[in-house]
Amino acid sequence: MSDENKLNSSLEGQARKLNSILESAVDGIITIDDRGAITTVNPAAARLFGYDPEEFLGRNVHFLMPAPYHDEHDGYLQNYRSTGRRRIIGIGREVSGQRRDGTIFPMHLAVSEFEMDGRTFFTGIIHDLTERKATELALRQAQKMEAMGQLTGGIAHDFNNLLTVIIGNLEMLEGKLTTPLQRELTTEALDAADLGARLTSRLLAFARRSHLEPESINLNNFVLGLTDLLHRTLGETVYLSSALTPNLWPVRVDPSQVESAIVNLTVNARDAMPGGGRLVIETGNAVIDEHMAAHLDGLQPGDYVQLSVSDTGEGMSAAVRERAFEPFFTTKEQGRGTGLGLSMIYGFAKQSGGTATIVSSPGNGTLVTIYLPRHRVEPALVVDADIAGSVLAGGGQTILAVEDDERVRKLTVTRLTQLGYVVISAGTGGEAIELLAAGKPVDLLFSDIVMPGGMSGFELRTKVRALYPNMPVLLTSGYADELSRDEGVRDERLKILRKPYRLADLAEAIDAALKS
Repeated sequence: MSDENKLNSSLEGQARKLNSILESAVDGIITIDDRGAITTVNPAAARLFGYDPEEFLGRNVHFLMPAPYHDEHDGYLQNYRSTGRRRIIGIGREVSGQRRDGTIFPMHLAVSEFEMDGRTFFTGIIHDLTERKATELALRQAQKMEAMGQLTGGIAHDFNNLLTVIIGNLEMLEGKLTTPLQRELTTEALDAADLGARLTSRLLAFARRSHLEPESINLNNFVLGLTDLLHRTLGETVYLSSALTPNLWPVRVDPSQVESAIVNLTVNARDAMPGGGRLVIETGNAVIDEHMAAHLDGLQPGDYVQLSVSDTGEGMSAAVRERAFEPFFTTKEQGRGTGLGLSMIYGFAKQSGGTATIVSSPGNGTLVTIYLPRHRVEPALVVDADIAGSVLAGGGQTILAVEDDERVRKLTVTRLTQLGYVVISAGTGGEAIELLAAGKPVDLLFSDIVMPGGMSGFELRTKVRALYPNMPVLLTSGYADELSRDEGVRDERLKILRKPYRLADLAEAIDAALKS
């Protein structure tokens, strides 16, 4: 073989090698001449921008750029050729590209130059940054939610302490009033304080990440209990109705998660009906057989309770419906949604042993259904109304009350004394340990959870249990559960009295703790 043939063979081999690299590269590669015209493009670039490879060749590369870069690119290229001043060439930077459908996406562009046959060419390697940017955004949203949860918990702790003082003093005042008007005014003030407590509880339910102990509940009661709140949330243009199945089976779930799910679904439905419409909340019993279970995300056959929310809104496309349960996926404009609502509902349903489904199409509204396993319980004991309404009185037992807030501590001592108990008070966990070590006889430790001084209520409970194994302990807190729940505590019998509480709630909790 002659030297010329060997050279040609070598050049052909190099060309095949280069072509193989272009074909297999996962990043887009585009080559342009010194006037900006595209000379080569690889399949990855074609897929990235949404054109056929043939549609690139000979066109000025600026058609792949959004404004203002589209109009300024040729000037950049001319400036480089005349001055040698580089902006991207040999440096690389983040820029934006424009796909065939007009969507703009972030990308990293690295450009190099070479000469061939006396002409200058430029090769750009394009890496799509869409997924990375989405991950960074999701992380920022998660960090924002974390900060909001901590802020909400802190505010709720102080607010619930204030409500505890307000409710407690109003209750004590109520027993000393003599005229119907005075009692009516006190009752209205107590109702307003109770409303504040419920609003705080709902606020914490949205911020909560850790799960409370599940309870056996009837979903109909939750729908009816939220009706007033939902009417205010929906406004006057959305008609709310419900279809609740009588004799609905109970379910064992976290009540706060149920409230969050109902409110989230209702808000989503409202946003899908900007011009108004109809929203229906339904409950029902369902027996799922193997055939039905196969179409319900691997749900185990058995008895389930359905909670459905349907609307007459815009509906979802198939592409949106498939991603609706993904965390951080949202079709709402920036600032109006986190993309966490449906994903939290789906996670709640799955962790409760059920699942959630979506039926929707454009123009036909949306139906979201949550399936929760039936909980079989023994019939509840019916208690006489007069007995249930009475306040359980103490029998002279000694209670060590530990509370860092002076106003709440003073109120607690007064209420417990009113109930018939002997009360010793302490402002910190360390002070409580000193009182016990001094030989003070105590029948029950009643402690706040979040306290200064380096010892929480959980830690105090652990120390007291180690020193006095038979001493019952009751804890109380107005803090968000994710900030007050001690990860080291795994005692399923542990009960926490949530602030603010009525005198009857306090009496019942103290009595139950003493009997335990």
